[in-house]
Amino acid sequence: MTQKKIISSPHAPAAIGPYNQAVQIGQFIFASGQIGLSPKTGELVGPTTEEQAEQAFKNLKAVAEQAGVTLNDVVKFTLFLTDLSDFSTVNAIMQQYVAAPYPARSTLGVASLPKGARFEVEAIFSI
Repeated sequence: MTQKKIISSPHAPAAIGPYNQAVQIGQFIFASGQIGLSPKTGELVGPTTEEQAEQAFKNLKAVAEQAGVTLNDVVKFTLFLTDLSDFSTVNAIMQQYVAAPYPARSTLGVASLPKGARFEVEAIFSI
């Protein structure tokens, strides 16, 4: 059985529940969802989807760097939005962090997210 490696970055917010920022198993890294929390305060960086999505991708990038990969190594994103009218805003922000060719992706509209966040992103990386 392949052993799991726990990945934790001090430059991303600590987990707010019983989980890790990311887990590597074999050639894959499974990153837990990141919302727009400041790593310093543990609070949302602002009220808008744009502010929160920007910070969420920064947080995910910090976890990726701790694991020795980049956001261009993502093979699948899952995005969660409390308001799907912010879809194009999130697309524009994602393109600042990920180069083409883009990975697979799902985007889900949800009723709520932890801490009242408007956006969350999770990812699967391939090494």
